[in-house]
Amino acid sequence: MKTTQTCISRITLAAIGLLMYTLSIPLLAQDDDEEEREPIEFPSSLDEKLSTLTEAEMEFLSTGPTRRFASTPELLIEALEKRTAPEVRAYVDAMIWVTEQQAFQEGVDLDHIPLNTDSPDFNAYAVRRPRSFDPDREPGPIDLSRYGGRSGIPTFAGAPIALTPEDLIAGDVDVAIVGAPLNMGSGWRGAQHGPLALRLIGRVGGNDQYTQISPSRELNIVDYGDIAIDQDSTERSMQHVREIVREIAETGAVPFIVGGDHSLEYPNVAALVDVYGEDNLSVIHFDAHYDVGRDRAHFIDHGQPIYRLLADGHIKGGDYIQVGLRSGSPSESGYKWMREQGFKYHSMAEVERYGWDYVLERILSEAKADGRKLHISFDVDVLDPSYIAGTGTPVSGGLTPREAIPIIRKLCAQQEVVGFDIVEIAPEIDPTYVTNLHSAAIVQACLIGVSMRKLGFDPDYLNPITIDHAQDDYHVQNHEQNNEENAP
Repeated sequence: MKTTQTCISRITLAAIGLLMYTLSIPLLAQDDDEEEREPIEFPSSLDEKLSTLTEAEMEFLSTGPTRRFASTPELLIEALEKRTAPEVRAYVDAMIWVTEQQAFQEGVDLDHIPLNTDSPDFNAYAVRRPRSFDPDREPGPIDLSRYGGRSGIPTFAGAPIALTPEDLIAGDVDVAIVGAPLNMGSGWRGAQHGPLALRLIGRVGGNDQYTQISPSRELNIVDYGDIAIDQDSTERSMQHVREIVREIAETGAVPFIVGGDHSLEYPNVAALVDVYGEDNLSVIHFDAHYDVGRDRAHFIDHGQPIYRLLADGHIKGGDYIQVGLRSGSPSESGYKWMREQGFKYHSMAEVERYGWDYVLERILSEAKADGRKLHISFDVDVLDPSYIAGTGTPVSGGLTPREAIPIIRKLCAQQEVVGFDIVEIAPEIDPTYVTNLHSAAIVQACLIGVSMRKLGFDPDYLNPITIDHAQDDYHVQNHEQNNEENAP
């Protein structure tokens, strides 16, 4: 008897070891689609091996979170079939043990992370500098250029800076580009350098070859500095980011937020809902990932901003259009959940089946039909990693800049854009300047679109002089539509 127990004990330890190794692999350990599933039906060949399990153990095996250990019912059945009856018993015991250990344990685990409220510096990171500390000046943007061009202190789009809402109002500002150097919402570090990278590298605001429009001439653009971030706490940072984005939007300027990781979508969208009201905002989410993570230990990180917005009642699934999905999740059950919530989504599988031009028109049509104000949240990992090496969670098979730039330009020309964010730029991962270059091009595309809308241009407008050398009538003979018809 002792020998048998020792054998089973060793089997149990081995099973737990194998399960803990499995749990160390993120793709198997974390799946945010753990809603109810159909019970697993086990073949009769397993009856004898499963006969020693209790009713509760059988319920766990057939309906519990077993996909953490075997990703499909077929793999679970295969794992059971190749084990002896004692090994099956040990395997199930180990799965139950690991599941119990992962859950919150009252009296053992902290249900919150306590902060030192006695610290005199508790809110120091976000305290605004009093205006009385500065020389008296009239409200309005401040030009930092020493010379007539872009020379001087680097700013977004080479634009003047603004420090207060009064500066935005006095300057009749159209677009306020603000940095949000948050890096704690991701497992990677480096996204805090995104704002600096886009100030230093990338031609934002200059002349656009496609339309011959220069946003810096058509729009009053300012650099609104960086938002203060508590880099020890994503949760604490959310409130202050929301406050700053809201104060920009309340002046009528469009906040362009440069991140920082994608946790920022939560305060950005929440702030715009604060200003424009529920049911008045649509969000187009460009991302390789669906970012509707659920049942996580932290309430906010870069994989669940959309779920937090839904759970906190700021938006509904029907307010969202998602573009570029192609990572390991959502699973089939996750997609079903998204359908039930009313999400519109456009995965790369749809692009593979129908082609990008077809899907592009569908996205533009859905956005236009909505008719509401629009926020665009652009995670740079929606682009293929061959174009964006500097991002924390790259996924192969993404969009090219040639596909992404026109749709961003058209969306920003077609809709009343009231917010735009670009996130997950981690330049230190990329030894080249390419990530910064393509990221800046995406920001530029939206600035051009906003300029086109202000000027009354059709979203499909391209300047005729850039698309035809006019030394023959080739295009006239071969294409019925003349691009000049799209001009105002």
